[in-house]
Amino acid sequence: MPKEIVYPKISLHEILIKTAKEYPNNIAIDYLDNEITYKELNIFSDQFAIGLRKLGVKKQDPIALFLPNNPQFIIAYFGILKLGAIVTSINPLYREREVKYQLVNSGAKIIITLESLYPIIQKVSQRTKLENVILAKPTWNFPSVDASEINIIHKHNILCFEKIILENSNLTIPSIKIDPKIDLAALQYTGGTTGVVKGAMLTHFNLVSNTLMFKTWIKAKPASENFLTALPLFHIYGMTTSMTVPIASAAKMVLIPKFDPKKILHLIQSKKITVFCGVPTMYSILLTNKDLEKFDLTSIRICISGASPLPPQVQKKFMKITKGLLAEGYGLTEASPVTHCNPIDNTTETVRIGSIGIPLPDTDAKIVNLQHHEKEVPVGEKGELAIKGPQIMRGYWKNSIETKLVLKDGWLLTGDIGKMDKDGFFYITDRKKDLIKYKDYSIYPRELEDIIYENSKIKICAVIGKPAPIVGEIPKAFIVLKENEKITEEEIKAFVNNRVASYKAIREVEFRKDLPISSVGKVLRRILQDEEKQKIAKIKLKN
Repeated sequence: MPKEIVYPKISLHEILIKTAKEYPNNIAIDYLDNEITYKELNIFSDQFAIGLRKLGVKKQDPIALFLPNNPQFIIAYFGILKLGAIVTSINPLYREREVKYQLVNSGAKIIITLESLYPIIQKVSQRTKLENVILAKPTWNFPSVDASEINIIHKHNILCFEKIILENSNLTIPSIKIDPKIDLAALQYTGGTTGVVKGAMLTHFNLVSNTLMFKTWIKAKPASENFLTALPLFHIYGMTTSMTVPIASAAKMVLIPKFDPKKILHLIQSKKITVFCGVPTMYSILLTNKDLEKFDLTSIRICISGASPLPPQVQKKFMKITKGLLAEGYGLTEASPVTHCNPIDNTTETVRIGSIGIPLPDTDAKIVNLQHHEKEVPVGEKGELAIKGPQIMRGYWKNSIETKLVLKDGWLLTGDIGKMDKDGFFYITDRKKDLIKYKDYSIYPRELEDIIYENSKIKICAVIGKPAPIVGEIPKAFIVLKENEKITEEEIKAFVNNRVASYKAIREVEFRKDLPISSVGKVLRRILQDEEKQKIAKIKLKN
């Protein structure tokens, strides 16, 4: 594996343009057996870019994508980039409060979404800068679709995605000059290392470099791979490893609208999937499917696991069944996202169980003292993982304070605690401060606490991740009420859960007279977490 790679000075969308020129008739997207070639994908994104241009979109304007995994996401993504505008993708599971925050913070004036998600936009649009809403259909049947079949009518500021493409089929996209190292391609929202939701500013160079690093690392064979694109594309992990990497490899993306275990197994067999990037929960669920033995999964060459720790037993069993490699890696939104991965070759011998692997080309990593970040700790000792490389973000959008907390002399402080062994393999030993991992979703306690505090009956509260079988952790709230106030557990749950995505829902509430407080007045969540672990341990001993 090369230590360094020479990166072309190109914009991210030029990767698609290059592949479309070299492999125009190769299948780019296979979506529910509807196929789109690279030539078509490039043309459709051109046409969409022209439509956006007519709406007044200018260079570096943020444009919101509020879509699940479908061809329209990919077409819109590259259409936005071709105008030099910025993609800001929103989780389609988000509720009004979360959508509004991202729209207001990013300043997006246009959003692309599904008809079914439009009611959410209706409720929040007047409190944002939105000027136009582009609605896409949940299905895809281009190029056979006819304008007369489209039942969404251009009306005021509500436009039809498919109609935009049809209306701009004979026009030429204007040339936009982009500086890859300066201009942003994506404004990707994350809780980062502190739990405060903010937009990571990712340049074209950040995303191009990480795409080519990862493509090199997995040794993708040009125009020969079949990627299972099951990870959500609105998330940076899926966006890079399951969209831009396959496009850079002239690979076929077998695009999945949602994770359906039996459907996934069927597709791995029928579509001869060779590369599958996922999260531990996906692999665990596939291994427990009752029909697992009915499917031939041996087409798989390599799988990558990220987002949360991969259980060793899952890793070993999956490799045994598929005869392929399941390698654990590591990354974060601020790094576009991949920084580490286990080595890839034709055997499973180089996979170091429990390790996130070694840094990718052009990526430096070190373990530093928790209090004094300029000091490296000795090999084998724990500290904070720090990373440097061309994939590291420019900073946080409109948030210089948070930027200065995590970017130090070109190094990104990840907030994750880890160690490095004598061979240069890295291990994450503790998760980011206070982060709750539910089914591989990241939940930030502060967001839930802020909502709880909106209730006038609450004096003080804290939310932690309580260990739970299968799902990892569940959000549990500890609450101290104001004097003479009364409220039930169900009322608290309803107050919070109606305002957030379902995976963030508070599952348990415990009322207390007081909570552990530090000398500076901060609730000590770690003490509450330790108490929960002790309770669980006692229950196990009794049983």
